[in-house]
Order: sequence, then C-alpha cells, then structure tokens
Amino acid sequence: MLKSALPVFAFVLAAALPALAGEMTVKTGQMEDLKAVFATVESVDEVLARARITGTVSGLLVDEGAQVEAGARIATIGDPKLALATAGIDARLKGAEAERDLAEIEFRRSGDLLAKGAATQARVDNARTRLDVAARTIAALRAEKQVSAERSGEGAVLAPASGRVLKVHVTQGSVVMAGETIATIAAENYILRMALPERHARFIKVGDKVQVGPRSLAASTTPARLGSVRQVYPRIEDGRVMADVAVEGLGDFFVGERVPVHVSTGSRPALVVPRAAISRRFGLDFVTVKDVGAVVVQLGHAEDDSVEVLSGLRDGDVVTW
Repeated sequence: MLKSALPVFAFVLAAALPALAGEMTVKTGQMEDLKAVFATVESVDEVLARARITGTVSGLLVDEGAQVEAGARIATIGDPKLALATAGIDARLKGAEAERDLAEIEFRRSGDLLAKGAATQARVDNARTRLDVAARTIAALRAEKQVSAERSGEGAVLAPASGRVLKVHVTQGSVVMAGETIATIAAENYILRMALPERHARFIKVGDKVQVGPRSLAASTTPARLGSVRQVYPRIEDGRVMADVAVEGLGDFFVGERVPVHVSTGSRPALVVPRAAISRRFGLDFVTVKDVGAVVVQLGHAEDDSVEVLSGLRDGDVVTW
C-alpha cells in the first residue's frame, strides 16, 4: 500500500514546483553608459516677417501661437503718401497725353503744309520730334505709376514660411520703417537641442540613438521614444557641446520646452541578465544561480528585457529562471 502511494506523491510534488524557463551563463559584456540631460525643443529655422515699406500698421491679422501658411498675409502697412504720389503721377500722365495729342495734330498739319509747299522740312522734323518726346514721356510716367502701385502692394506683410508665430513685435497703429521685423515665425520642423559637458564631446556623433523621455506635462508611464543625433555643432561654448536630436511628434510641443533625454557617453563592462531572471521578495532582488540557489543582487540600469547586475554575480555563473 505504501509503495504504490510513493509514485503518486512524487508526481504531485513535481507538479507543484515551478518549471524552469531557461538558463544562461553570465558573461561580462559592454554596456552603453547613458547620461541623463535635458534637451530644449527648438525650431530648425526661425524666419522673420519684415516690413517692405515705411508706414503705419493698419491691420494685424495674427497673434502669438497662430499657425500660418507660407505667403499668408499677417499684417498690412499703409502709407498715405503713396496714394498722393499715385494721384500726382495720374495728373502728370494726363498732361503728357494732352501734349502728345497736340504734337500729333501739329505733325499732321505740318505734313499737309509741306505737301502744298507752305511749310519747310525743318518744321515737319520739329513736329515729329515733339511727338516722339511726348510718347516717351507717357511711357515713362506709366512705368512710374506701375512702380507706385507695386509699392502700395508691398504694404502687405506676408509669411515667408509655414509655421507657428513665436512673437509679434508690433501693435495695431505702430509706425514701422522699411526692413523692421513684424513677427518671428518658427518653421514647422522641430528638433531637440541638448548641451553636453565638454568631456562627453568625443563620444557623441551623428546617427547615435537617443532615448527621449516624456514631456513634463505627460504621465510618467509614457514610454520613452527613440531619436537620433542629426547634427553636432563643431564649437564648444561655456564648456558644453551642442547637438540636435531628430525625433517625431514634436509638433504640439512649446518652443523652449525642456524634455529629458538619455544619450550614450561611452561604454563600460557590465553583467547583464534577463529581466525574467529577477525575483523580488522582502524588498530584495534575487537571482537563482545553478548549484548555489537564490542570491541577493543589486540591480543597475534596465534596458528593454535585460537588467544590469552591479553586485551578487560573477563572470561564469549560470543563472536559471
């Protein structure tokens, strides 16, 4: 009776024990040493919308934070003197046209008199010259009128690029000079600009991967995103090297907003085990070592499905889980 019960007891005991999912031999490898810094959301290009004529701001159509398209009107500048100049040109043009009509009549009359022998060739030549001068004067005045009309059209301040208005430098009714800045526009391409200490300048290069953390207003559980270094500036200022990081999804960020990032500043030797091999009991982290049992370990940096072990294991240990 007792002998027949032993196999059943052994089977139940084996079923109650947790099954081993796997094992690995711990080897010392190289792990990237990540440095946590803050990067600032910046625009790749900041363009200035400037006034092309001198005058008074009579229409301001945008405010800070507005989205504008390239070529859209953002302000209107009026100059009353342009309307007066155009009116003056119109009056001179009408006088020149009257002189041309008179010169044309004189030229025809001189030709008729020359045919009858009552006028000289010199009179005909003089009348032809007056007609040519009048025609050229009219052409010059028409060109001058067109220039005046174009200058009046330059009162429209247009957005030089699509993007977000960062700052409006004038108010309604302000007097501005030609070339004065009306608004600053951030182009739609945004990047993260970070400043690293000088000692890390030799480690960072274009194409390096960067872990971008959640923005300060987002939940802490938001997963990190990957970005890449798109440019490293070849100048060190105040003991820091500047670098730009390209990452998607920055369109709704504020320009100047600070975002945490982790960037590689070299590599170091480390022991790494799978995250599944770690168990936590009584506030301590344990790893099961083959032929030894549970060992208390101190964990370091975690990355994806692996965790760095700072102490408790040594090279060559076989970890099971």
